[in-house]
Amino acid sequence: MKKAALGFRVHSGWTSLVAISLEGNLPVVLARRRLHLVETFSYSFRQPYHTAAKMPAEDAPRFIDKVRQEARELAIRAIHAAAADIQQQGCKLAACALLQASGRPLPELAKILASHAMIHTADGELFREAILNASSRCKLEMTAMRERELLSRASSALNMRPNIAAKRVAALGKTLGPPWSQDEKLAALAAWVALRM
Repeated sequence: MKKAALGFRVHSGWTSLVAISLEGNLPVVLARRRLHLVETFSYSFRQPYHTAAKMPAEDAPRFIDKVRQEARELAIRAIHAAAADIQQQGCKLAACALLQASGRPLPELAKILASHAMIHTADGELFREAILNASSRCKLEMTAMRERELLSRASSALNMRPNIAAKRVAALGKTLGPPWSQDEKLAALAAWVALRM
């Protein structure tokens, strides 16, 4: 059975997911989805740290923990659903790839809530962490990489120039039809790298 990988590019409250396998050395898209990582897709839940900053200090940790747990559970469900779809296409889900931001460690909650820039960072990290957690709980190998390093990692893993890798991923959209967004292209490239690691 051919192996497949999921690539994720996460935003606040949602993620792009692209599943790929390889035919020869070239990627084939098995699935693409935009997944919500919150049950109620509203600003309050998509931006949990922004919401927590407006709450009484004693309520903020409980709210953030609730959103984090919900995001983890939704991510697990999404991975299970993708694995089932992939299996119906004759492939086995073997790995995940996650694009990360700068990777700066976050300070304690009070310091996060005191800084608007940190609040933005923390919102994104909460949902990226949900994907990492879900991948681990589903016992899938995870390749996490900073988004700004994706093309150089792809060049090395795929043994091709970065512009060629980018063109090959962009061309996948022609067979799928629109939309084939930047989120999907980057998630697909990350999944391709994960399959070659």
